[in-house]
Amino acid sequence: MAQHAHIIVLGNEKGGSGKSTTAMHVAIGLLRLGYHVGSIDLDARQGTFSHYMANRFEYSTKQRLALPTPLHFPIERSKADTLVEQEEQDRDFLLMAFEELNAQTDFIVIDTPGSDTFLGQLAHSYADTLITPMNDSFVDLDVLARISSDTQEIKGPSVYTRMVQQQKDIRQTRDGGTIDWIVMRNRLSSLDARNKREVGALLQIIADQYNFRLAPGFGERVIFRELFLKGMTLLDLKEAPDHHMTLSAVSARQEIRELLRCIAPETLKGYPKRSPNI
Repeated sequence: MAQHAHIIVLGNEKGGSGKSTTAMHVAIGLLRLGYHVGSIDLDARQGTFSHYMANRFEYSTKQRLALPTPLHFPIERSKADTLVEQEEQDRDFLLMAFEELNAQTDFIVIDTPGSDTFLGQLAHSYADTLITPMNDSFVDLDVLARISSDTQEIKGPSVYTRMVQQQKDIRQTRDGGTIDWIVMRNRLSSLDARNKREVGALLQIIADQYNFRLAPGFGERVIFRELFLKGMTLLDLKEAPDHHMTLSAVSARQEIRELLRCIAPETLKGYPKRSPNI
């Protein structure tokens, strides 16, 4: 596959980690920075990312808002008779979406299922940047590593981490490329609790051991759920007729900007020719 666009994959095989919300905010954030963006929903059966996009179209049409929206492709898993045929069709559909978007975009943002699927693994193998949102708790650290309940020592990589390592090897063999893996702590509490500090310390140890970067995450805020119903993001609030810029919203917008700074799109695709609106 001749590649032009930089592929950003949102991956975590545990549901409820905030992948779709993060994918939407990354896609809209890149658009507002002036880049051309495509998006792919590989969890089309659940369809949270695609529903978010549909809500955005409906709300912006009703309110007559000119909201930036990526070129979006939902891809459902093949229903072919055999596993071999299913995987062949899944691969063909994903590569077709890549070919379509490569010629038109700077970035492709992909939301993957919250479970172990062939399509999800395949997308990981094409990632240039992999972002793994995880809820900020000891329970969710299990996504990354097996941890001793007695000593909090790292016993080994989790199933998901081993899968990411395998896809890194596949990527290296296929085209010599590398995957920049970013883990972001999601639904962070505003309280400086002991549990929060201990999770942070363990995450840094796991990051050093399994070669990923840590990014600032999003706080636990009701506004994310409210925005989904309208297809809006925190970066759209200035244009929304029925939303007010509260202090919480201002803080949340800053969290989005920090994540975009961690992705550093200007180092990947240069500075866009269009003026930013963020």
